Amino acid sequence: MAISYNKLWKLLVDKKMSTAELRKAADIAPNTLTRMKKDQEVTVQVLERICEVLQTDFGEIIEYCSDNER
Repeated sequence: MAISYNKLWKLLVDKKMSTAELRKAADIAPNTLTRMKKDQEVTVQVLERICEVLQTDFGEIIEYCSDNER
């Protein structure tokens, strides 16, 4: 799957929030955050919790990239 979380990392910088703060606020397991850093898939429930914490939409934290773009 060709998913990128680069938008999420940029949004965290803009909001001056660390990944550890996000992990605690959204109740995300450390291994889930590691998967996201490697651009691996996570559950929709995790993405929903992140969107809730950041007051944003899926499109603002993830994007689809074709294998050619990676």
